[in-house]
Amino acid sequence: MLYCLREAGFSTRVYEAGDGVGGVWYWNRYPGARCDIESIYYNYTFSKELYQEWTWTSKYPAQDEILRYLNHVAEKFALRRDIQFNTRITAAHFDEANNRWTLQLDDGTNVTAKYFISGVGCLSAANLPNFKGLNRFKGQWYHTGKWPKEKVDFTGKRVGVIGTGSSGVQAIPVIAKEANHLTVFQRTPQYTIPARNYGYDPEFIKQTKEDFEEVKRLMRESSTGSGLLIRNVSALSDPPEKRQQVYEKAWAEGGFALTSAYYDLFINEEANKTAADFIRSKIKEIVHNPEVAEKLLPDYYFGTKRPILDTDYYETYNRENVTLVDVKKEPIVEITSNGIRTKESEYKLDILVFATGYDGMTGPLFKIDIRGKDGVKLKEKWEEGSKVRTYLGLATEGFPNFFMITGPESPSVLVNMPSAIEQHVEWIADCLQFLREHEVETIEPTLEVEEAWSKHCREVAETTLYVKTDSWYTGANIAGKPRSFLIYLGGFDNYKHKCNEVAAAGYDGFTLSPIKALH
Repeated sequence: MLYCLREAGFSTRVYEAGDGVGGVWYWNRYPGARCDIESIYYNYTFSKELYQEWTWTSKYPAQDEILRYLNHVAEKFALRRDIQFNTRITAAHFDEANNRWTLQLDDGTNVTAKYFISGVGCLSAANLPNFKGLNRFKGQWYHTGKWPKEKVDFTGKRVGVIGTGSSGVQAIPVIAKEANHLTVFQRTPQYTIPARNYGYDPEFIKQTKEDFEEVKRLMRESSTGSGLLIRNVSALSDPPEKRQQVYEKAWAEGGFALTSAYYDLFINEEANKTAADFIRSKIKEIVHNPEVAEKLLPDYYFGTKRPILDTDYYETYNRENVTLVDVKKEPIVEITSNGIRTKESEYKLDILVFATGYDGMTGPLFKIDIRGKDGVKLKEKWEEGSKVRTYLGLATEGFPNFFMITGPESPSVLVNMPSAIEQHVEWIADCLQFLREHEVETIEPTLEVEEAWSKHCREVAETTLYVKTDSWYTGANIAGKPRSFLIYLGGFDNYKHKCNEVAAAGYDGFTLSPIKALH
């Protein structure tokens, strides 16, 4: 966003809480942290030169490699000179008298801006559940989303990991290899598929660089924002033997081959059951102890919690130094000075790792006191009647000149994020240039289009199985958070087409107020 606006001649400033660039890849340094999108699609495509000069080492790059890439981008385009690091915005209030945003920084200073653009992401507000007694724990504790820069040494330690979402599934096998003993506290078992990561062949890299235009087209025009293509075949149209072969082939291939094996896995309960049963059979096959395997069997719709890729996750439970605790049957009562006490046992621990995820979608925005016209708080607007409302996930009524990159009700986390980010960035940059050229002072969506878009998002979600499972997608992981599904599921290609239509019609659905003449 900084690059685009600077190129267009806007005076632009970025405020960043960390002391470096990278966002989620800056903060998530936990062991095993890795991308689950194929790296050749996990790029920016606004610069062909950038694409040509960077070479990924493997199909699913690790956190440190992605962070190096993002630092390379910042260096190449000299972006750091316009970024103020170690700075958190605590409040952003719209001043109606001057049509300006006043931003309060955590050092107490204020800045004003005509446009306020949020790039806080969907997963930057770490969720630390309110466990009784954490302040008494004598050992070290960490959250996967705020991991220290220096290596945490688990050698010879008794380690407890709370949570088996994506970060837990990635960290557990790595920690188990180092720790003296690892105890995993699982609330909900996961469907996770082997990543089958591998190093790239130089010839393959050479080919992808030659195919830049095709890679860019797939990222910008496909339904997933990447090269992942969903087969246009129903899981129910294949006989059981053929379907088993398809799933076995996808399992052997790894990655999201299984999720894209049939088009109806996330919309048809019977189709979904075929994939769920297949993965459950794999868990029983891999995990030697039948009691442990039973604890690891998920009982909800496959893929309706974030689909996860892993490296040796289920295999880790065959290790003698790993214990699995089912906290639904054996709830955590408190954290003691020496570990964790459950309803049935006490577990002595030296290190605690919270892999408890995030307050997703709205959480990062709610960490800032954002107020629009008449002093209305964004949090109050969106939580009134448990109803978040946006127009295209880009803007919201009552908050003029405020834009969200991958905001709620856009495709965001269910497509390739670099594609989603670039599409929003370019749409916002084009919009601001249009406003400048047409001497528009403020822009905000009307209540009517906002309500219609939110209704459309809900209707699309209701045709899927996603809404039938409690997950961080619905906010169910945060106590007291209103339930809603805040991701547009109509496909990245359809969404982009809608955004382009709105822009081509002179920002149809938005109220544009002209600059007032000076008297």
